[in-house]
Amino acid sequence: MNSLIAILGRNAALLRAAVLGFAMIAVISLPQSAQAARDKALEKRLREHIEVLASDDFGGREPGTEGEAKTLRYLGRQWFDIGLQSGTNDPANPWFAPVTLVAREPAASRAQFFAAGRHVPISADELLLVTSGRRSLVRNAPMLFVGRADKPEFARNELAGRVAVVLDAGGEGSLRQDALLGQGASAVLTVLDGSRTLSQVEARRNRSGYALANDSLGGDLEGFITAKAMARLLEGSGQSLASLEAAARRKRFSPIALPLSASLEATTSESSIHTYNLIGRLPGRDPLAGAVLLIAHWDHFGICAEPPAEDLICNGAIDNASGVAVLTETARRLAKGPKLDRDVYFLATTAEELGLLGAHAFAESPPVPLTNIVAALNIDTIAIAPYGTPVAIVGEGMTSLDADIAAVVKREKRKLVPGKDANEYVRRQDGWALLQHDVPAVMVSSAYGEIERIRRFFDTQYHRPGDDLGLDLELGGAAQDVALHVALVRWFADKSTFSPPVK
Repeated sequence: MNSLIAILGRNAALLRAAVLGFAMIAVISLPQSAQAARDKALEKRLREHIEVLASDDFGGREPGTEGEAKTLRYLGRQWFDIGLQSGTNDPANPWFAPVTLVAREPAASRAQFFAAGRHVPISADELLLVTSGRRSLVRNAPMLFVGRADKPEFARNELAGRVAVVLDAGGEGSLRQDALLGQGASAVLTVLDGSRTLSQVEARRNRSGYALANDSLGGDLEGFITAKAMARLLEGSGQSLASLEAAARRKRFSPIALPLSASLEATTSESSIHTYNLIGRLPGRDPLAGAVLLIAHWDHFGICAEPPAEDLICNGAIDNASGVAVLTETARRLAKGPKLDRDVYFLATTAEELGLLGAHAFAESPPVPLTNIVAALNIDTIAIAPYGTPVAIVGEGMTSLDADIAAVVKREKRKLVPGKDANEYVRRQDGWALLQHDVPAVMVSSAYGEIERIRRFFDTQYHRPGDDLGLDLELGGAAQDVALHVALVRWFADKSTFSPPVK
């Protein structure tokens, strides 16, 4: 216990009110197999965790704030008392793995467009340029019209060195832009030919963007131009905005090279945020056999509204105080059970809400080689489903874990929802970051077992001040998911029940 107090003291910049002692908590012994009745005691403990973490006193758990310090102090105490060990494998930073973020705000931009060598002026109120890096620059790049790009599958040589021009109406927004940039476009210019206005885009995009501090200084370059300005660029070119829109509607649409070129530049100003992942570990009998990883993000948005609104704090009760609560109670049960073959790591990530950055930081500097992680189970937005709700796999079909998960779900007398409806949310949770690093990561959750319920939450309270303790939190499914995660971890951590595929 004294060692953890010393750790908290060394992190005094983060944990300014570092705890001086730990009160032992009573641990209620609970059955660890599938339960025939609701576990009211477990539901009560989950609620108690959520009431602490989502209280106004924690200020919305924004990274780099006193709310973070209180959050990590609370979770650190819980995990230590449960019997977890530090999982950072870094003597200089036990328990708390540092993550440095940069916050970037739009600073300046400029653009020049040329038609047949003739400069075509576009005013600042007709165009918005943004970058995810410190500075992005494209010089004299030809422009390629790619239609609506609703299924952007272009050869890299089609887009390389070009500004991809995409129609806004009827598209999927940032996912299309990301796909086009990922396929080699130097920049993406979106023509606002639908209901969105430039002022609406500016209100959304002229905010801070976030990245890990070790990211490159360059970044993606995106632009938004009014339909009227785009029509003016096309004058005398043999094309018009109407003709391009008509071409985009054809079934066999092919990209159209425009007789236009552009020089675009956007810059940002930067500030640093120092934050932390919390990592605990239950050592196994055979660490060389690999490890199982459980994840839940602790962060939320802090103050997210302005007066005269009465409620200014995004408390994040469901997203994701509930997930951290389930993670903690899963750890409690596993720590009281028999020792497993494989190590089990528990990861509470920072900056999930800022772009899954804590999970990416973990993957870039892991305490165990990523190839040793045989299964990763993310827990997010879980206090929403009543007792008896079936579970779904977010990330179904994307790993080799599905058959084993189905076997455990059946053994635990739970029902698994068929199909991949839940995969519409796969990019919005930490498991996606780990999948990008080839870690087999999924989310097995009752929250996604009835898809319309989670959709309603995302459409109403998600990322709003209303996700607070005033909600009628539903913890029946969450308590069942604790038992299910215990069973899943035991399955994947046992060499006799699970052998990872040879990579």
